[in-house]
Amino acid sequence: RRMVRLVVAALGCLAVASAYTPSVAPSGALLAKPAISTRASARILRTAGRVEMGYNLKHPKIAESITDLIGRTPMLRLNKVTAGSKAEIVVKLESMQPMSSVKDRIGFSMIDEAEKRGDITPGKTILVEPTSGNTGIGLAMVAAARGYELILTMPATMSLERRVMFKAMGAKLILTPGPLSMKGAIKKAEDIVKGLGKGGYMLQQFNNPDNVNIHEATTGPEIWEQTDGKIDYFVGGVGTGGTITGTSKFLKSQNKGMKTIAVEPKESPVMSGGAPGPHKIQGIGAGFIPGNCDMSIIDEVMQVASEDAMTMARRLAKEEGVLCGISSGAAVLAAVELGSRPGMEGKRIVCVIPSFGERYLSTALFSNLLEESQTQKADEISTDIMACWKRGCRDGWEGMLATDQGISRSGEKVGRKNHLHGTGAK
Repeated sequence: RRMVRLVVAALGCLAVASAYTPSVAPSGALLAKPAISTRASARILRTAGRVEMGYNLKHPKIAESITDLIGRTPMLRLNKVTAGSKAEIVVKLESMQPMSSVKDRIGFSMIDEAEKRGDITPGKTILVEPTSGNTGIGLAMVAAARGYELILTMPATMSLERRVMFKAMGAKLILTPGPLSMKGAIKKAEDIVKGLGKGGYMLQQFNNPDNVNIHEATTGPEIWEQTDGKIDYFVGGVGTGGTITGTSKFLKSQNKGMKTIAVEPKESPVMSGGAPGPHKIQGIGAGFIPGNCDMSIIDEVMQVASEDAMTMARRLAKEEGVLCGISSGAAVLAAVELGSRPGMEGKRIVCVIPSFGERYLSTALFSNLLEESQTQKADEISTDIMACWKRGCRDGWEGMLATDQGISRSGEKVGRKNHLHGTGAK
């Protein structure tokens, strides 16, 4: 009887694993046309006491679409910027997505689920969305891959790199007044959709449940698998609220004692009950509490000043080699402060690095370095080498520079400063 029960249990596990095996990409592409809906939370298997995912954490060897490569981002333990923290701090590098941000996940899920419901059709529907940047980039990637026309509205205060990336992937961009923040971009998008009639469709990242669901189905399970279920705190900034809500839902379903810490700009402490205000932490602090942000799942809200977030982001680049955005700096700084509290010995804090730092070069984060690089002049090279370059010297200036030798009039090797210029006599 015991053997029969074991066989039945094994078959049951195989059935669950099969249900969560993607129908395309044999090596297990998580997001490419999955056999399950992202509306369903990913389940886990427990084999010999170890938690295992019901899907493959590896990407396909050769993907059929760029969307096959979304997800399965690596995790990294921080070692140098964590001074004072008694807890271990581990980051989820969402900056290593195809378009270098966590928003690639929702860019896929919102379009894919809308297609499945029959709400949108490639070549017919014009997609419209307000964005502070990263969601727009993720949507532009998926829209290009699926054949949609996309119109994005964005506050004019967001980085120049974002504008270029939208247009490079074929999206149309409309800027809205910076002081109106995301509220202005949302209103403009709503007006555009209304003007398009039945042909327009607004994805509504701030209220769309497909945003939350994709994180519950993928981001949370990935973290659980990668940490072997050892996680005490999850720290994340709040933009749309999808990442922190969906990820926390899954993690808390596995560990009810885990705590979720939300991070918001000190200058715009809306989640803490304060008034909205201007700040420099692009991607979080929209000036309102999004519909996708489940405040009941959040155990604490921590505030981080824009300048402090930028300081930490710069430290992450210089000390850890992690080039990231301002909101990443905010999340890590909050994690370090959290880990410095009494009683945090032996705890593990996980936080998200939402995006790659290259799209922040023109912002206050790196603008001084950008200006320095733009005005930097080439160093002078010795005049004899310049003379060789100008005359097309027969001995080749690269070779002479490497060996410090040239050829004299008589054909002998001499020091490069005494060699014969050109192809004939001086």
